[in-house]
Amino acid sequence: MLHITFHFIAPAIIVALFFRADWKRAYIFLMLTMLVDIDHLLATPTYDPSRCSIGFHPLHRFYAIAVYVVLCFIPRPFYVRYIGLGLVIHMILDSIDCQVTNGIWFTT
Repeated sequence: MLHITFHFIAPAIIVALFFRADWKRAYIFLMLTMLVDIDHLLATPTYDPSRCSIGFHPLHRFYAIAVYVVLCFIPRPFYVRYIGLGLVIHMILDSIDCQVTNGIWFTT
């Protein structure tokens, strides 16, 4: 449950620090990136507390994460950068959760 809370708090902190002028729109786009977890529905079981999502689920694999990092540097349209940033934050938080829960950073 704490992990899910961080998915709301970390983007709020980033938005407060770096996107004050456009905070509502930035926070909405960062929250929309939570939809990346839709790929959890492809797994059996759908939820396994001992499973590390980084490297396991299709949208949590390293090639996808590389695309998310690239999105952070595309200047226009404005929302592409927000989406990239939200996805990178999401992957970092998921990786931290893997470390805390299982003692690994990603699934190999």
